Amino acid sequence: MHFKQFYMGCLAHASYLVGDGGEAAVVDPARDVEPYLEEARARGLTIRWVLETHLHADFVSGHRELAARTGATVAIGRKADAQYPHKGLGEGDEIRMGNVRLRAIETPGHTPESLSFLVYERAEDAEPWGVLTGDTLFVGDVGRVDILSSRLPVTELAGLMYDSLHGKLLRLPDATRVFPAHGAGSLCGRSIRPETWSTIGQERAMNPALRPMSREEFVADITRDVPETPVYFLHSRDLNRAGPALRAEAEMPPLLPPRAFASAAKEGALILDTRDTAAYGAAHPPGALHVGLDGQYASWVGTLARPEDRLLLVAEPERTEEAVMRLARVGYENVIGVLDGGMEGWKQEGLPVASIPQERVDRALRPGRRVLDVRRPGEWESFHLKGATLIPLAQLPEKLGTLDRDADWVIVCASGYRSNMAASVLERAGFTHITNAVGGMDAYQRMGLPVEVGAGAS
Repeated sequence: MHFKQFYMGCLAHASYLVGDGGEAAVVDPARDVEPYLEEARARGLTIRWVLETHLHADFVSGHRELAARTGATVAIGRKADAQYPHKGLGEGDEIRMGNVRLRAIETPGHTPESLSFLVYERAEDAEPWGVLTGDTLFVGDVGRVDILSSRLPVTELAGLMYDSLHGKLLRLPDATRVFPAHGAGSLCGRSIRPETWSTIGQERAMNPALRPMSREEFVADITRDVPETPVYFLHSRDLNRAGPALRAEAEMPPLLPPRAFASAAKEGALILDTRDTAAYGAAHPPGALHVGLDGQYASWVGTLARPEDRLLLVAEPERTEEAVMRLARVGYENVIGVLDGGMEGWKQEGLPVASIPQERVDRALRPGRRVLDVRRPGEWESFHLKGATLIPLAQLPEKLGTLDRDADWVIVCASGYRSNMAASVLERAGFTHITNAVGGMDAYQRMGLPVEVGAGAS
């Protein structure tokens, strides 16, 4: 058996290729499918199947692209109501490739149609070598049930999740390898561990969501203290149900001269500055939203911008294609232009330039300044600054009205990445006294400076 995990850190997304006897299946593929094609060619495998554990909400799947490129059959749970050509799968359905077999088991909860796939290394094996759990079971966590992926009540989905975990997955042998669809940082879970695979035995022993509890206790626990749901999730889910457009047919957006770029922005297009924190802070077009490529770029664009927004990109020339492709991974494909000549060309045209001061965190936090902490509540509870205001970045656009526009704001997060995004949100809303704290709270704590612990927030 050939088995390979593909891990995409920017979306904390894991996908898989498994095969034998010259044939292979790809499970939960990303939008850019070339890595699977390259792996299959290198191993002498033909991709016959594209398997989906569920209708993904946090990224746009490459299922249709792979099917078009290879002639493979796409298979997904029968309850998915998929609108593209596919084979519906249910409990016990099997797919064979050489001496390897995959068996579908229905594991609803995260979504009603969720499947897991048991992987048998040899067709005659009585016990599975591993299980591909999709968004049902993660390393150290279980899937969320509140992402509006169905019309079922959250409590009903939570009950189905309990049944899937305790009635099926936890009945597998302890040695069974667990390969989920996401890792740490994904918003499909609450506290996923950094490891990208595990075993049933390890999860039984270590996973807090699997500790002994009644079905009622599990439902109450899994529906409490859940993270935000980004605005792009339902957009991605609907694209995955309908079958997304083929990326092979897409063209790169045009390079726009600075004045044409500025004119498009004036007409309502959103400027998205994808450069690093320092470059954006030093000079950017007024009103640009900053989301740097060196982080969870696509997820944050999908949180702070709307799927229908027309986008204008400011990007380093060598990373423009990356910026466009990573947006496509979450279904944001309405990029109407890229700034030709970058900020140097913009300045040469005499167009207005904005900047946001970037100060080391210990220097930025001086008397007379207000502190806005844009981390998540769990991070805040671990440690925070006395007197700071907590508004998680995902909630900031809707809560700007609670902030004093005349105050001198220093914005902090863990490292300075999210805080610079928050600074751009404030600038777009007309705030004029903004400083980004470089290094963030992690650097502040390493310096041994005083912090508070607990949930209290101003």
